Amino acid sequence: MTTGLGPLGPHGIRRFRGWATPAAATARAAHLTARYRADRTEVVRNPHLTAEWARHAVRSPVLLNAVRRAIGPDIAVENTFLVIKWPGHPFEVPWHQDGINDRIILDPRRSVAAWLALTNADEASGCLRVIPGSQQYGYRQYGTEPDAGAARGRALSVGGIDTAQAQALPSQGGDGCLMDVRLVHSSASNTGAGVRIGLNIRFVAPAGYSVRDGSDPSLYPVSGTGW
Repeated sequence: MTTGLGPLGPHGIRRFRGWATPAAATARAAHLTARYRADRTEVVRNPHLTAEWARHAVRSPVLLNAVRRAIGPDIAVENTFLVIKWPGHPFEVPWHQDGINDRIILDPRRSVAAWLALTNADEASGCLRVIPGSQQYGYRQYGTEPDAGAARGRALSVGGIDTAQAQALPSQGGDGCLMDVRLVHSSASNTGAGVRIGLNIRFVAPAGYSVRDGSDPSLYPVSGTGW
């Protein structure tokens, strides 16, 4: 079943603080900014498989405790994305849902998406925007955004969104949130003065995913013994 409220309740989102201290998040953001500035890298896929800081981030006790409360003790990382929005560079993430694409579909009862802020983010710098409660209507038909020639590629998007219901989620470095994998969300381009960096994580419990294209899901267990 892909309709219904899901593990995060009627709004489909749960915010928390302290996955990292603000000082630690800011220091990591400064390091990443310096590393990726020259090429203006915008998306780094699966940094938890290659970078020690990201392996620590997905195992943050505050984060894992929040995920356990949502989907149980046995948890694995299915995917991560580091998203860097450079000031003045167009990078709008369209309205979309995290739990479905051409490769995989996540069971909303056994999976959850997390967003970890490494920098402060407000509406000017492109913070998250969500449609509270949109998860209860299940997965929507999706397509691919128009080709703008960006090196990051083309994101998936869903249409028919009532943006009057949208809610901005400003955050500070070290803040985080969990989202139902069906929750419709987006973020605008960064028109602020500083870089905006966040880490997106998809967590699954056993049997929480179905592979659609025959590929290996390459799960990365972080909690429990059910793997």
